Amino acid sequence: MAASLDLVIFDCDGVLVDSEPLALRVCVELGAELGWPLTEKEIIDRFLGRSERAVRAQIEERLGPEAADRWETLYRERLNAAIDTELTEVDGISEALDALTLPSCIASSGSHAKMRRTLTRTGLYERFAGRIFSASEVERGKPAPDLFLHAASRLGVAPERCAVVEDSQYGVRAARAAGMRCFGYAGGLTPAEWLEGPDTVVFTDMRKLPVLLSA
Repeated sequence: MAASLDLVIFDCDGVLVDSEPLALRVCVELGAELGWPLTEKEIIDRFLGRSERAVRAQIEERLGPEAADRWETLYRERLNAAIDTELTEVDGISEALDALTLPSCIASSGSHAKMRRTLTRTGLYERFAGRIFSASEVERGKPAPDLFLHAASRLGVAPERCAVVEDSQYGVRAARAAGMRCFGYAGGLTPAEWLEGPDTVVFTDMRKLPVLLSA
Protein backbone atom coordinates (compact mmCIF):
# COMPACT_ATOMS: atom_id res chain seq x y z
CA MET A 1 0.00 0.00 0.00
CA ALA A 2 1.16 3.55 -0.63
CA ALA A 3 0.95 4.42 3.08
CA SER A 4 3.43 1.65 3.89
CA LEU A 5 6.18 3.26 1.80
CA ASP A 6 8.35 6.12 3.05
CA LEU A 7 11.24 5.98 0.56
CA VAL A 8 11.89 5.02 -3.06
CA ILE A 9 15.46 3.91 -3.75
CA PHE A 10 16.50 4.18 -7.39
CA ASP A 11 19.34 2.37 -9.07
CA CYS A 12 21.13 4.72 -11.49
CA ASP A 13 22.38 3.01 -14.66
CA GLY A 14 19.48 1.66 -16.69
CA VAL A 15 16.88 3.15 -14.35
CA LEU A 16 17.64 6.88 -14.38
CA VAL A 17 20.24 7.20 -17.13
CA ASP A 18 20.32 5.08 -20.29
CA SER A 19 24.03 4.29 -19.95
CA GLU A 20 23.92 0.53 -20.16
CA PRO A 21 23.80 0.24 -23.98
CA LEU A 22 26.92 2.44 -24.07
CA ALA A 23 28.69 0.36 -21.43
CA LEU A 24 27.69 -2.84 -23.20
CA ARG A 25 29.17 -1.64 -26.49
CA VAL A 26 32.45 -0.69 -24.80
CA CYS A 27 32.70 -4.05 -23.01
CA VAL A 28 32.14 -5.98 -26.25
CA GLU A 29 34.95 -3.96 -27.87
CA LEU A 30 37.36 -4.45 -24.96
CA GLY A 31 36.66 -8.14 -24.64
CA ALA A 32 37.52 -8.66 -28.30
CA GLU A 33 40.65 -6.50 -28.06
CA LEU A 34 42.04 -7.90 -24.79
CA GLY A 35 41.41 -11.60 -25.27
CA TRP A 36 38.08 -12.34 -23.63
CA PRO A 37 35.44 -12.31 -26.38
CA LEU A 38 32.03 -11.91 -24.76
CA THR A 39 28.56 -11.79 -26.27
CA GLU A 40 26.16 -9.07 -25.22
CA LYS A 41 24.10 -11.61 -23.28
CA GLU A 42 27.18 -12.82 -21.39
CA ILE A 43 28.09 -9.26 -20.44
CA ILE A 44 24.56 -8.53 -19.23
CA ASP A 45 24.61 -11.74 -17.20
CA ARG A 46 28.08 -11.26 -15.70
CA PHE A 47 28.46 -7.50 -15.28
CA LEU A 48 25.12 -5.68 -15.32
CA GLY A 49 24.29 -4.34 -11.88
CA ARG A 50 27.55 -5.47 -10.27
CA SER A 51 30.01 -3.21 -8.47
CA GLU A 52 33.21 -2.10 -10.17
CA ARG A 53 35.15 -4.30 -7.74
CA ALA A 54 33.10 -7.36 -8.65
CA VAL A 55 33.50 -6.77 -12.39
CA ARG A 56 37.24 -6.20 -12.05
CA ALA A 57 37.61 -9.42 -10.06
CA GLN A 58 36.09 -11.39 -12.94
CA ILE A 59 38.33 -9.72 -15.52
CA GLU A 60 41.43 -10.21 -13.40
CA GLU A 61 40.62 -13.88 -12.84
CA ARG A 62 40.25 -14.42 -16.58
CA LEU A 63 43.00 -12.16 -18.01
CA GLY A 64 45.33 -11.28 -15.12
CA PRO A 65 45.94 -8.02 -13.23
CA GLU A 66 47.79 -6.16 -15.99
CA ALA A 67 45.05 -6.77 -18.52
CA ALA A 68 42.46 -5.85 -15.89
CA ASP A 69 44.26 -2.53 -15.35
CA ARG A 70 44.25 -1.92 -19.10
CA TRP A 71 40.57 -2.84 -19.36
CA GLU A 72 39.71 -0.45 -16.50
CA THR A 73 41.60 2.45 -18.05
CA LEU A 74 40.22 2.00 -21.54
CA TYR A 75 36.71 1.37 -20.23
CA ARG A 76 36.64 4.66 -18.34
CA GLU A 77 38.07 6.62 -21.28
CA ARG A 78 35.67 5.19 -23.85
CA LEU A 79 32.59 5.19 -21.65
CA ASN A 80 33.18 8.78 -20.55
CA ALA A 81 33.54 9.84 -24.18
CA ALA A 82 30.26 8.10 -25.02
CA ILE A 83 28.50 9.58 -21.98
CA ASP A 84 29.58 13.09 -22.91
CA THR A 85 28.23 12.81 -26.46
CA GLU A 86 25.45 10.21 -26.46
CA LEU A 87 23.91 9.70 -23.02
CA THR A 88 20.22 10.37 -22.44
CA GLU A 89 17.92 9.78 -19.50
CA VAL A 90 15.82 6.62 -19.40
CA ASP A 91 12.63 7.18 -21.37
CA GLY A 92 9.86 8.47 -19.12
CA ILE A 93 11.93 8.91 -15.96
CA SER A 94 11.49 12.69 -15.72
CA GLU A 95 7.72 12.29 -15.97
CA ALA A 96 7.83 9.59 -13.29
CA LEU A 97 9.94 11.72 -10.96
CA ASP A 98 7.68 14.73 -11.49
CA ALA A 99 4.68 12.63 -10.46
CA LEU A 100 6.38 10.93 -7.52
CA THR A 101 5.15 12.11 -4.12
CA LEU A 102 7.44 9.94 -1.96
CA PRO A 103 10.96 10.88 -0.85
CA SER A 104 13.62 9.27 -3.03
CA CYS A 105 17.34 8.58 -3.26
CA ILE A 106 19.88 6.72 -5.41
CA ALA A 107 21.82 3.58 -4.44
CA SER A 108 24.05 2.43 -7.29
CA SER A 109 26.92 0.06 -7.99
CA GLY A 110 28.62 2.92 -9.83
CA SER A 111 31.12 5.29 -8.28
CA HIS A 112 30.18 8.78 -7.11
CA ALA A 113 32.32 10.27 -9.87
CA LYS A 114 30.53 8.27 -12.53
CA MET A 115 27.10 9.13 -11.16
CA ARG A 116 27.92 12.82 -10.98
CA ARG A 117 28.96 12.68 -14.65
CA THR A 118 25.93 10.76 -15.91
CA LEU A 119 23.35 12.53 -13.77
CA THR A 120 24.76 15.96 -14.61
CA ARG A 121 24.82 15.13 -18.30
CA THR A 122 21.11 14.19 -18.20
CA GLY A 123 20.05 17.04 -15.92
CA LEU A 124 19.03 14.74 -13.07
CA TYR A 125 21.79 15.42 -10.56
CA GLU A 126 20.07 18.23 -8.67
CA ARG A 127 16.99 16.09 -8.12
CA PHE A 128 19.05 13.76 -5.93
CA ALA A 129 21.98 15.84 -4.65
CA GLY A 130 22.80 14.86 -1.07
CA ARG A 131 20.88 11.59 -1.36
CA ILE A 132 23.21 9.56 -3.59
CA PHE A 133 24.85 6.38 -2.29
CA SER A 134 27.49 4.20 -3.97
CA ALA A 135 28.62 0.61 -3.51
CA SER A 136 32.03 2.08 -2.67
CA GLU A 137 30.54 2.98 0.73
CA VAL A 138 29.80 -0.61 1.78
CA GLU A 139 31.77 -3.83 2.08
CA ARG A 140 29.64 -5.92 -0.24
CA GLY A 141 27.96 -4.80 -3.45
CA LYS A 142 24.80 -6.18 -5.02
CA PRO A 143 23.41 -8.88 -4.80
CA ALA A 144 24.22 -8.40 -1.09
CA PRO A 145 21.69 -6.09 0.63
CA ASP A 146 24.35 -3.83 2.18
CA LEU A 147 23.97 -0.84 -0.13
CA PHE A 148 20.18 -0.61 0.11
CA LEU A 149 20.29 -1.06 3.88
CA HIS A 150 22.97 1.64 4.07
CA ALA A 151 20.82 4.09 2.09
CA ALA A 152 17.74 3.39 4.19
CA SER A 153 19.71 3.75 7.41
CA ARG A 154 21.28 7.04 6.34
CA LEU A 155 17.82 8.44 5.59
CA GLY A 156 16.23 7.01 8.73
CA VAL A 157 13.72 4.70 7.03
CA ALA A 158 13.00 1.09 8.01
CA PRO A 159 13.76 -1.43 5.21
CA GLU A 160 10.18 -2.69 5.08
CA ARG A 161 9.01 0.85 4.28
CA CYS A 162 11.32 1.15 1.26
CA ALA A 163 10.73 0.38 -2.40
CA VAL A 164 13.63 -0.26 -4.77
CA VAL A 165 13.55 0.42 -8.51
CA GLU A 166 16.07 -1.82 -10.26
CA ASP A 167 16.84 -3.17 -13.72
CA SER A 168 19.36 -5.96 -13.00
CA GLN A 169 19.04 -9.44 -11.58
CA TYR A 170 21.64 -8.61 -8.93
CA GLY A 171 19.78 -5.48 -7.93
CA VAL A 172 16.42 -7.18 -7.44
CA ARG A 173 18.12 -9.94 -5.43
CA ALA A 174 19.72 -7.28 -3.23
CA ALA A 175 16.37 -5.58 -2.68
CA ARG A 176 14.71 -8.84 -1.66
CA ALA A 177 17.62 -9.67 0.67
CA ALA A 178 17.16 -6.24 2.27
CA GLY A 179 13.48 -6.96 2.92
CA MET A 180 12.32 -4.23 0.56
CA ARG A 181 9.62 -4.20 -2.10
CA CYS A 182 11.12 -4.22 -5.57
CA PHE A 183 10.01 -2.80 -8.89
CA GLY A 184 11.95 -4.41 -11.72
CA TYR A 185 12.26 -2.24 -14.82
CA ALA A 186 12.38 -4.46 -17.90
CA GLY A 187 12.34 -1.69 -20.48
CA GLY A 188 16.10 -1.86 -21.00
CA LEU A 189 18.62 -4.66 -21.51
CA THR A 190 17.58 -7.16 -18.85
CA PRO A 191 14.99 -9.80 -19.83
CA ALA A 192 11.83 -9.54 -17.73
CA GLU A 193 12.13 -13.15 -16.55
CA TRP A 194 15.47 -12.36 -14.91
CA LEU A 195 13.72 -9.84 -12.67
CA GLU A 196 10.65 -11.83 -11.68
CA GLY A 197 10.34 -13.19 -8.17
CA PRO A 198 8.83 -12.63 -4.72
CA ASP A 199 7.93 -9.09 -3.64
CA THR A 200 8.77 -7.84 -7.15
CA VAL A 201 6.60 -6.03 -9.68
CA VAL A 202 8.06 -6.14 -13.20
CA PHE A 203 7.16 -3.27 -15.53
CA THR A 204 8.35 -1.83 -18.85
CA ASP A 205 7.05 1.78 -18.92
CA MET A 206 8.75 4.12 -16.46
CA ARG A 207 5.83 6.55 -16.66
CA LYS A 208 3.67 3.97 -14.88
CA LEU A 209 5.95 3.77 -11.84
CA PRO A 210 4.11 6.32 -9.65
CA VAL A 211 0.83 4.44 -10.08
CA LEU A 212 2.51 1.10 -9.36
CA LEU A 213 4.06 2.51 -6.17
CA SER A 214 0.63 3.62 -4.96
CA ALA A 215 -1.09 0.31 -5.72
